[in-house]
Amino acid sequence: MENMDTPKSYPAIEPFATHMLAVGDGHTLYLEESGHLQGIPVIFLHGGPGSYCKPQHRCFFNPRHYRIILFDQRGAGRSTPAGNIQHNTTQHLLTDMETIRQYLGIDNWLVFGGSWGATLGLLYALTYPERVLGLILRGTFLARQHDLTWFYHHNGVARLFPQYWEAFTNFKFLTEKCAYPPVKKGEVADLLSTYNYLLRDDTPQAHQAALAWSNWEGTVISMAQFPRLTEPTLELLHAARVACHYISNNCFIEDNIILQQATARLAHIPTQLIHGQQDLICPLESAYQLHQALPHSQLMVLPNSGHLSSDPAMFNALVQATDSFLQQQG
Repeated sequence: MENMDTPKSYPAIEPFATHMLAVGDGHTLYLEESGHLQGIPVIFLHGGPGSYCKPQHRCFFNPRHYRIILFDQRGAGRSTPAGNIQHNTTQHLLTDMETIRQYLGIDNWLVFGGSWGATLGLLYALTYPERVLGLILRGTFLARQHDLTWFYHHNGVARLFPQYWEAFTNFKFLTEKCAYPPVKKGEVADLLSTYNYLLRDDTPQAHQAALAWSNWEGTVISMAQFPRLTEPTLELLHAARVACHYISNNCFIEDNIILQQATARLAHIPTQLIHGQQDLICPLESAYQLHQALPHSQLMVLPNSGHLSSDPAMFNALVQATDSFLQQQG
């Protein structure tokens, strides 16, 4: 029996090419290629919004058979200007993906994404279905108001972590001088508008807000098992700013648009859905509903996994999915 405590991983590799790709509006994207130049192209979509690609993300793919494409989304990671939310919407990101595809001379590609990356992958497939060879999605997030309320309302996942929710919403780090009047913590829009205001500048209060934002996210991702962050950094501030910008604007998409359009536009695309039963960021309900809308998709539920792709069973399942896609391609 396979040891699920040790993730199956392809060897760590370095990119064979890196690019800083100007995409307009003052934004430049960090872009890298690794693996085999003549292999099946796969684009990796990181989560967040506001996160970034990491070296281990190359290890989901057989480097002898995949041309592995990673990029940091607008305002995120090594893309510049870091933390910039101007001209930064979901529609911009979808256009950026097309710019990348054309720049690299790729006709179509496998789309691989987790969490927010899964959302972006689904929206890209809805917009450019003829460019998608297949979808491999982890921790499906549909970005509905229902999903946002679950994470940012006191009647959602906050009920499982009341003490951490209190730390997220009490704003005790504010001074009277910088407080956004009135500071509210009840409804989703109130909470997010307050954080959106606080995170916009590089101030001590903004850094404290970024810590609070990151700690709430980390609490839910790890089921309160991770060490709480205590040191503010510019990277945390940039990530929180971009994330809050998207969440505050309902991710710049019409509510429930993915499920409404999935059956008609995605049914022909090979789709593998991998989801942890214990995922508290993106409950299994979303992946299950998407699977129902796409009856020919494959849904793998991992009973002991949560949200993180680094969980050994999740990592194994994702590698298995990319290997399976290779076999399907002959």
